[in-house]
Amino acid sequence: MAFVVTDNCIKCKYTDCVAVCPADAFFAGPNFLVISPTACIDCALCEPECPAQAIYQQDALPPGQEDFLQLNAELSEIWPNITEVEPAPADADVWNGVPDKLKYLQT
Repeated sequence: MAFVVTDNCIKCKYTDCVAVCPADAFFAGPNFLVISPTACIDCALCEPECPAQAIYQQDALPPGQEDFLQLNAELSEIWPNITEVEPAPADADVWNGVPDKLKYLQT
């Protein structure tokens, strides 16, 4: 099983989770992070580090977030790997908790 980054990460893109990942399984796009399902070792260290509470174990995805499993898999194949914490966008706290952000995803 793998962990999955879901909707609330979009436009927040906090990278606290990256610092604790022993598998270097995170990949970064313009305004979203994803986890590679093949690189993730299911250690669960990232989940409590996410200020946006946007990371879930794939078998525990909230209703309506199931499509993010495939999205993480696809985008982790094309986005660059991220292994160090980067500053969050200046307006990340404003976007944290805004529902239905998929329309804002930049690929």
